[in-house]
Amino acid sequence: MNDYTAPLQAKREQLLAAGVIMMDPAAVYVEEGVTVGAGTLLLPGTILRGKTVIGENCCIGPQTMITDSTVEDGCTVNSSQCEESLIQRDCQIGPYTHIRPHCTVGEGSKIGAFVQLKNCNLGRGTKMAHLTYVGDSDVGEDCNFGCGTITCNYDGFKKHRTTIGSHVFVGCNTNFIAPVSVEDGAFIAAGTTVSEDVPEDALAIGRAHQEIKDGWAGENRRRKGKK
Repeated sequence: MNDYTAPLQAKREQLLAAGVIMMDPAAVYVEEGVTVGAGTLLLPGTILRGKTVIGENCCIGPQTMITDSTVEDGCTVNSSQCEESLIQRDCQIGPYTHIRPHCTVGEGSKIGAFVQLKNCNLGRGTKMAHLTYVGDSDVGEDCNFGCGTITCNYDGFKKHRTTIGSHVFVGCNTNFIAPVSVEDGAFIAAGTTVSEDVPEDALAIGRAHQEIKDGWAGENRRRKGKK
């Protein structure tokens, strides 16, 4: 055992003695300054760095890296990365979530596949299942974000914040043009670009009107010599 691996092995042994569970200890990397609570399972490919604190009865990994962050009790973080952030208790994170610095994910939230968070605060029970970017934003409790939602926080010169209240439903493929605010209970229709503030309990729709041109597709194929 060389000078590099000896401290890693000592840390793993310390955690195992304290009630941390590892499916394959040799496949887990935990730095000296990390704290992990009893009953937490560290799956292969888990990397815990800096001053990270993991609570009790969590499931971390596989293939997860957490740096200088706090993950409270009862959380699952699957195949994801988290940096300099707080994940409150009973959250489900991943797979393939990237939580960038200065985020707080509220208790019981679900942040899923290909979601990226940056410099934002999410309230309790908020859900973003997939394919979403939320940056420089404050979001309330029990919100639901459909896939393809984006906060457009950068105008080419400065970053701007988006503020979303509690119990807001965000339809798929919504763009928030920051700075903009959405009040409690609002409903954002799928495909909407939100460029003005949305009042409480309002419905916001911002789409082009659909047109149907009968026979156009068949005629286009004929013009191009296609059957």
